Amino acid sequence: MEVTNGDGGLKQRNCCGKFNCSKADFLPEPSFQDWPSYFKALGQTGSRFRDRITARSPEDFELHEVRARSGHEMKKDLTWWDLCWFGIGAVIGSGIFVLTGEMAREVVGPAVVLSYVVSGVSAMLSVFCYTEFAVEIPSAGGSFAYLRVELGDFMAFIGAGNILLEYVIGGAAVARSWTSYFATLCNHKPNDFRIHVSSIQENYNELDPIAVFVIVVICLISVYSTKGTSRFNYIASILHIIILVFIIIAGFTKADTKNYSDFAPHGSRGIFAASAVLFFAYIGFDAVSTMAEETKNPSKDIPIGLVGSMTVTTVMYCLLAVVLCLMQPYTEIDIDAPFSVAFKEVGMDWAQYIVAFGALKGMTTVLLVSAVGQARYLTHIARSHMITPWLANVNSKTGTPINATIVMLTATSIIALFTNLSILSNLLSISTLFIFMLVAVALLVRRYYVAGETLHADRNKLIAFIVLIIGSSIATAAYWGLDSSGWIVYVITLPIWFFSTMGIWFFVPKARAPKVWGVPLVPWLPSASILINIFLLGSIDKDSFARFGLWTLLLLVYYFFIGLHASYDVAKDETVASAPPRLEEGTVDK
Repeated sequence: MEVTNGDGGLKQRNCCGKFNCSKADFLPEPSFQDWPSYFKALGQTGSRFRDRITARSPEDFELHEVRARSGHEMKKDLTWWDLCWFGIGAVIGSGIFVLTGEMAREVVGPAVVLSYVVSGVSAMLSVFCYTEFAVEIPSAGGSFAYLRVELGDFMAFIGAGNILLEYVIGGAAVARSWTSYFATLCNHKPNDFRIHVSSIQENYNELDPIAVFVIVVICLISVYSTKGTSRFNYIASILHIIILVFIIIAGFTKADTKNYSDFAPHGSRGIFAASAVLFFAYIGFDAVSTMAEETKNPSKDIPIGLVGSMTVTTVMYCLLAVVLCLMQPYTEIDIDAPFSVAFKEVGMDWAQYIVAFGALKGMTTVLLVSAVGQARYLTHIARSHMITPWLANVNSKTGTPINATIVMLTATSIIALFTNLSILSNLLSISTLFIFMLVAVALLVRRYYVAGETLHADRNKLIAFIVLIIGSSIATAAYWGLDSSGWIVYVITLPIWFFSTMGIWFFVPKARAPKVWGVPLVPWLPSASILINIFLLGSIDKDSFARFGLWTLLLLVYYFFIGLHASYDVAKDETVASAPPRLEEGTVDK
């Protein structure tokens, strides 16, 4: 189907029929009409990239014109109650039930509770940044839309690629963890339900068909109705919280303080190394921000939903971590199903089944909310034409993005079938910490820079201070990552971070105040978010960074051969049809 704007602008094509899709539905832009057009576009890659790297999407445009490309509106069915339970359902899953045991036993010991505190502080800082954006730019694009408005098209695309990687890998990790606890419920080992293929490389050769089946069921539920998904989620999440409270109370009755005698056997390095991986346990709250477009009253509902759910989650995580390490010596904790086995070891065999059932419920809601969130991210990215606009279609009957949901969950199921959990969790943490750092930078830009109003001198000061904040944070993380026992570098890098943040506070006038709800202590809070997110990156292993680098390279190849030209064509047509562009919206070839 073709939709034309009233001014005769570029036709936006959406594949609304079941079987009538054509090439025009997937690559409708002029640069892809034929091979000569494509080669001509490739020849202009340099000039087009210069145009797009300065392009920032106007806020109203992102909220109205871009949203209209989906053909149909998403239904505004959600309240703060829905969002709060979506937040809890999105976060409390395999991170606490699987990674807690692995980190406590192999990396940090009983001090895993401090690792959860560090990760929780980092996550809460990011929650504040996300909340202000979600209230002011209530879009299904979530952080992609925020970055597009404040940092421009190119940075938004790099962020988008990592957002998609986060969701695919996160869903795959949770699905594989689902198999582990299902096996426990059936008195089996996880690998009893997996298919070993010796001809495939280690860490990829334990095929998990149950994980794929669970993802397929989640896909069917999530495409049906967002409100229906919400009802299922909060009923399941309430039951889940009840089971978690039981685990905490029952676990404390079997606590042995002797198990805390060697509290931090691996010191501070173990605490921060575990924090970087356990950040995986907090991933999911950003999916709630993608539901802003379907929220009845974003200015009230989103702050309550996001901050409330993260507070509950952090408290529950810390209590559960304490309970686990008090029940068993950390060296004896089971890696695959730590809580279930812990109850079995202390003589409460019957409790292991309650724990396993609760874990399955939690992982199911995590998968469900993840499926809803990732589809909305993909939908909004497709609206920008950085990927095929066929994925932007919203079904008229269900009010849900069916195409995007199916594509994302298909990719998730393929990864879940092959890949080991340890590989997934480390790679996922890199992508997520990187995105959260970018959102914090975007918030600083939003508060201190408005195109056409901020003086050039103030803009340049802001850029210089942000570069110093990021640079000092990277230097701090890199020095920590080198495992050096010295302290002289920290005496240099941390004051640079402090005085750069103070420089923004004193020397750059604020250009914008939040309309309804704003992050407190700006610029200190977003600057602290940048520092801690980058610092946690310094504790992740080099193999995970190599995989992250490969993924980023693939993103850049796609962008320069397809995404750049598609988004340029759309922006050029729309800019010609409207008022003359400012620098921030890019330039137009005459």
